[in-house]
Amino acid sequence: MAKDAGRGTSPEGQAVLLAAGLADLAVSTVGSVLGTVRGLLRRSDGAELVVEAERDLKARGRLVLDRYADTPPAHLETLAQEALARKSADGV
Repeated sequence: MAKDAGRGTSPEGQAVLLAAGLADLAVSTVGSVLGTVRGLLRRSDGAELVVEAERDLKARGRLVLDRYADTPPAHLETLAQEALARKSADGV
């Protein structure tokens, strides 16, 4: 630990530390994913898992699109604005 006490103080050193940390995270994540895939391949209900995963991904996609898509104005709000416009046009 005493050997690397000066590392990371310069911007270049910090960039190297960040890159090394990201690489380590990527390697450990890939290892974990491979273990999970190996376990899934050993299962006998693989086709059912694929169908369930597809359904889950579609549901997640719907949720994301609903969350970030532009929503139309509320129906009652539109009617109220039209009524106000009509009132002001009639002079009431």
